[in-house]
Amino acid sequence: MTDLASHSRRAGPALRVLVETDPALAALSLWCDHRDGAATRTNGGVITYGPDFANLARHEQIGLAAHHILHVSLRHPARLTDLQSRLGAAFDAELYNLAADALVNQALVLSDYALPRPAVLLTDLLLDVLGQDLPPDVALSDWDVDRLYHALVKSTEGQGGKSGKVQTYVRERSFSPDIDPSPGGGDDLADEEAAARWRQHLARALEAGRKAGRGIGVFGHRIADVPEPRIPWEVILRRTLTQAVTVAPQPSTRRPSRRWIAGAAEATLAGTPTPGFEPGVRHLTDVPRIVVALDASGSIDNARLALFWAEVTSIARRMRAELHLLVFDDDIRHHDRIIPAQRTLALPVLPRGGGTAFVPVVQKALSLNAAALVVLTDLEGDPGPAPRGLTVIWAVSDAGPLQVPYGRLIDLLH
Repeated sequence: MTDLASHSRRAGPALRVLVETDPALAALSLWCDHRDGAATRTNGGVITYGPDFANLARHEQIGLAAHHILHVSLRHPARLTDLQSRLGAAFDAELYNLAADALVNQALVLSDYALPRPAVLLTDLLLDVLGQDLPPDVALSDWDVDRLYHALVKSTEGQGGKSGKVQTYVRERSFSPDIDPSPGGGDDLADEEAAARWRQHLARALEAGRKAGRGIGVFGHRIADVPEPRIPWEVILRRTLTQAVTVAPQPSTRRPSRRWIAGAAEATLAGTPTPGFEPGVRHLTDVPRIVVALDASGSIDNARLALFWAEVTSIARRMRAELHLLVFDDDIRHHDRIIPAQRTLALPVLPRGGGTAFVPVVQKALSLNAAALVVLTDLEGDPGPAPRGLTVIWAVSDAGPLQVPYGRLIDLLH
């Protein structure tokens, strides 16, 4: 916890106004590190205020300080870093920053804050880029930063990057990124602990604002980007696959157990009857198989496909599992076998279009004697009858009300 006035002379007056006007943001600001710097930016839990901040009118200073406090509180730098580490070169940090700014600014405008103009707003971004005309409160309730980022990425596919509607919007709003990747990223345990702490800070701060009846706490519970304690799809996938490929030791009649050998020897020495045969345990040498089936019908955007591919291949390496990749539409179009020692895994060029048939994929997984089948799809097709002895995981982008007749459903947006 920091002293609001001691670290940033430039932000001191604006932060003191927040104490008087917005209990929620005032409480959250105490958990941020405020410093003067070369530019106004957010880096992890540190907010720097540059000369550009000092040149603003006081009401704009207050809004901009609140903007960066929300970036820290919603853990946008840490979440940016996490997604960047998983997507690698496919990740667009500027586009993620655009999504984060749109959400934060919309929440502040709805709470009667003033921001330096022109400002990025969620409602404008949804309308101009995605063609969705939503009221501000509904938009904030429907969208979080990760889901918005993937929607923006999908809107730019086939346009050669950030071109078209996104580029026009960025240019018209004079958008400039203001989030730096969180320092020290990659520590999963530390990241989980930090996320838990900020959930507590947010819950207490928003409740204080709600009780006071002013500031962002009045409607903060509606903001979908406020992190909730939930199990990410990556964790569900790891747990399910771990259970599927963990095989219990199997009895073997080819060799007796050590206990039977000892008992038989004692019986021989004592002249007593030999105990009943007890089989030993067969040492497992088989490498378990995981089949990953990618629906090539075109419904999964490349960014989410890359994220999923990185997660599954990482699991396969850690488990020393043999990974089989199937690319399919109405039939299997591509089959690769990837051995556990293979460290560099490249996603093949995928055909796009055509119908969707799941039965050939399930039959192929059964013929491979796979422990688990993971299907990345939109579920627009007949899944066929439930296979016996095969764990099936349906990984769906924005599952919504969809249900599966068998297996486990994972929503890639949650």
